[in-house]
Amino acid sequence: MIKVTKKILNEVYKKRPANSKKYDFGLLLVIGGSQFYSGSPALVSFSAFRAGVDMVHIIAPKRAADIIASFSPNLAAYPLKGDYLSKEDLSILLTMTESAKIVSNGKAAVVIGGGLGRTPSVQEVILDYLSQISVPAVIDADAIYAIAKNPKVIFGKPFLITPHGYEFYVLTGQKISQLSEKEKIKIVEKEAEKLNTTILLKGNTDIISNGRKTVLNKTGSPYMTIGGSGDTLAGIAGALLARNIPPFLAAQASAFINGLAGQLVSKEFGEGLIATDLIAVIPKVIKLK
Repeated sequence: MIKVTKKILNEVYKKRPANSKKYDFGLLLVIGGSQFYSGSPALVSFSAFRAGVDMVHIIAPKRAADIIASFSPNLAAYPLKGDYLSKEDLSILLTMTESAKIVSNGKAAVVIGGGLGRTPSVQEVILDYLSQISVPAVIDADAIYAIAKNPKVIFGKPFLITPHGYEFYVLTGQKISQLSEKEKIKIVEKEAEKLNTTILLKGNTDIISNGRKTVLNKTGSPYMTIGGSGDTLAGIAGALLARNIPPFLAAQASAFINGLAGQLVSKEFGEGLIATDLIAVIPKVIKLK
């Protein structure tokens, strides 16, 4: 079985031309947050910037957007009207997605799911949105619960799904916690083929498959059980998708970068590791290429 190595960094990070301009390296839309959760979209956005995307636009319910905008002048957050995503927001999401494609000359991507919530109304909006877009997207957290209700909306699109073990069960009905690595690999491969998409199953060993090829990532640390380490992964993956890196390759690179960043900071912080510590060393990992 093929394992991801640091050679992946040279595949996704080429030398920048001297005449590079804004948006040549992508515009990422981050859709997430709710009345209670505001941290996830911010962590996604910071990690995306550290992974080299040119610009991030956050779209979030008002309270979350206002809080996120106060974190840093680097973050641009568009406030929706309510405390949670609603049907009235769908036209704004679609308009801003289309605008991002135009502004970036096609180098746009989306990360959706973190902190949005799992109420039926929110999940319906997520499904409606995903069914109408064609830009590359990372589907994470609460958005995985949404697509589990109608997996057809992702079929054949340039999407990357990033579940942990339980979210994988929600999406596929497959319980994998007690299985061997070999058994997990077969199941992830089969489900990726069935959904005609790319799956990055997060775990001690990350299993990445597009249904035709499967790769393992061994970087990581037991201290990465902290909240937010999945958001940092999603942000790195989103940054790469926005640079027009194909989902299968972006999945490999983001898993490697996120895991190795976690390894490095775990040596310093151990039990005290938090997600922002990990974000700070993403550039150091990228420089290892």
